[in-house]
Amino acid sequence: MSHNTIAINQRMDKFDGHHQVWLFGYGSLIFKADFPYLERRPASIKGWTRRFWQGSHDHRGTETAPGRVVTLVPDEGAVCHGMAYLVTPEEFAHLDHREKNGYLRLAIDIAFDGGGSAEGLVYIATHENAAFLGPATEYEIAQQIATAAGPSGPNSEYLLELARALRALGKDDAHVFEIERHLVELAGN
Repeated sequence: MSHNTIAINQRMDKFDGHHQVWLFGYGSLIFKADFPYLERRPASIKGWTRRFWQGSHDHRGTETAPGRVVTLVPDEGAVCHGMAYLVTPEEFAHLDHREKNGYLRLAIDIAFDGGGSAEGLVYIATHENAAFLGPATEYEIAQQIATAAGPSGPNSEYLLELARALRALGKDDAHVFEIERHLVELAGN
């Protein structure tokens, strides 16, 4: 599958006719909501784990030196915490462009902190997309993040902002925090 997933996402018609749709964010969408929203609530999804396995050629890296950003991978019994946004369908033109580097819209059940749930959308970059980098050790990921930068800034900024946002939500993510620890150690050398 191509890097650019805009056309594929525009064909998703699951929520056609809806005036509002919940969007689940688990990466930069937690700390950088550059779109209008009607409501924002801490939330989680089940059966998925956040991993720095997706390449970023357009935001936090380049074609020749991609950065690493998060995607979700199936993990039975896992819970991924993040932020849910209630948006109007008009926002998907912007979001499809923002998430065009391999991410596809997927319908998902979102559970809100404090109770309640709703069906909504999440963007996930699967192993089938051309930008997928796959597993590596947390140390190897930190090494790549330490040197990558793109039009949206240094890859390290993305990691550090995500770790900060998860702590602000009071949520633990061993994968993210271990990469952050290695990155801090690498910066100290």
